[in-house]
Amino acid sequence: MVYEYIGYAGSVLIAVSLMMKNIYHLRRVNLIGATTFALYGFLVKAYPVVLLNGFIALVDLYYLIRMNREQDSFRLQPLSKQLSIYFDRFLEFHWSEIKKFFPECNPKDFEGAERYLILRNMVPVGLVVLERQDAETIFIKLDYAIPDYRDYKNGRFMVQALSRKFKEEGVKKMVAQSTVASHRKYLKKIGFKQTAEGRFEYWLT
Repeated sequence: MVYEYIGYAGSVLIAVSLMMKNIYHLRRVNLIGATTFALYGFLVKAYPVVLLNGFIALVDLYYLIRMNREQDSFRLQPLSKQLSIYFDRFLEFHWSEIKKFFPECNPKDFEGAERYLILRNMVPVGLVVLERQDAETIFIKLDYAIPDYRDYKNGRFMVQALSRKFKEEGVKKMVAQSTVASHRKYLKKIGFKQTAEGRFEYWLT
């Protein structure tokens, strides 16, 4: 009976991985699922199952190592008049998912704000919208990455690039707010600290 539960767990993990949009998370969950299912095959002496899922696990492991070693080229691109049109189309196309992470977001709030595209290997993968609250504080109104590139690398690049840019202008910190658990986790992962008031701060050092 225990063996069956192991087999079911492996099957579920593999099925869940195939529904993921982010290829990095897909590979990671598929690796765990394939390894679990290979263990099940070994326990019940179903060696073809072991061979197939062992091979899948090795393929997943190979690509995960390759992804972690790849040196991506990033660029924080300020919007020109020409790119403003692309920004609006990008925002419109991904709007339903953006609302999941920024439920109170309103495009009208972006008027007059600083807007950027994040390019990763020259592919537009994210949007950043900033507002200067005062001479020393930048408020991040929107920081969105498309699912295929949602692996924290974009966010870490963003805070580093913005830190270099705004530190020269006398800015002391960047702040963000969120009521969405996954976005709050993301902010902590890229270096923001949660304050007693519930907002998140990143101090430029």
